[in-house]
Amino acid sequence: MSVEEILGFVTGAACVWLAVRQNVWTFPVGLANNVVFLVLFTGAGLYANAGLQVVYLVLGALGWYWWLRGGTDRGRLVVHRTPRAAWVVGLVAAAATTAALVAVLTTWTDSAVPFWDALTTSSSLLAQTMLGRKWIGNWWVWIVTDVVLVGLYASQGLWLTAALYVGFVALCVQGLREWSAARRDPGAEPAAGTAEPRAVGPAPVPDGAEQAR
Repeated sequence: MSVEEILGFVTGAACVWLAVRQNVWTFPVGLANNVVFLVLFTGAGLYANAGLQVVYLVLGALGWYWWLRGGTDRGRLVVHRTPRAAWVVGLVAAAATTAALVAVLTTWTDSAVPFWDALTTSSSLLAQTMLGRKWIGNWWVWIVTDVVLVGLYASQGLWLTAALYVGFVALCVQGLREWSAARRDPGAEPAAGTAEPRAVGPAPVPDGAEQAR
């Protein structure tokens, strides 16, 4: 068990718990987690998942901005139901990305498990994008992805990380419940202790995308 795996466990658990509570501190904690996992996954030969951390850094910055300034009149973003069109576009994009990544990993790397590495990378990108927009459906995608990742990380001997993702599944179920309740009662305040850090620089606001854990 490496120092990176321990740090990834701690920051990852904190990041997801904060997301469940709709606490914007999930993003700075998540950025630290991405750096740790970038190092860890590269060493384990999970190159697509390592590259995913770089994308997460970008999506984390955008999600941080969106949560603080992406709502009505540039106010706080509130929980929304996932638009049907977003599901269609997102799933098609994830399938195409998976196919492309499998080809890249098979041709140019010694990835231990190219298909599963590619699939979980694509679905994680979809889930993170949905999280940044506060779409409830992100939790369904995370649940499926994390179940697969438990087996993937265990197969590579990353036992602490696999255990972390078992916990993630439970947290995602809780997130689904809490966000669904928040949507039914939009007047309710986010969980206590949600003091807001400053948003990172004035980022542009594209039409969709986001991050997590």
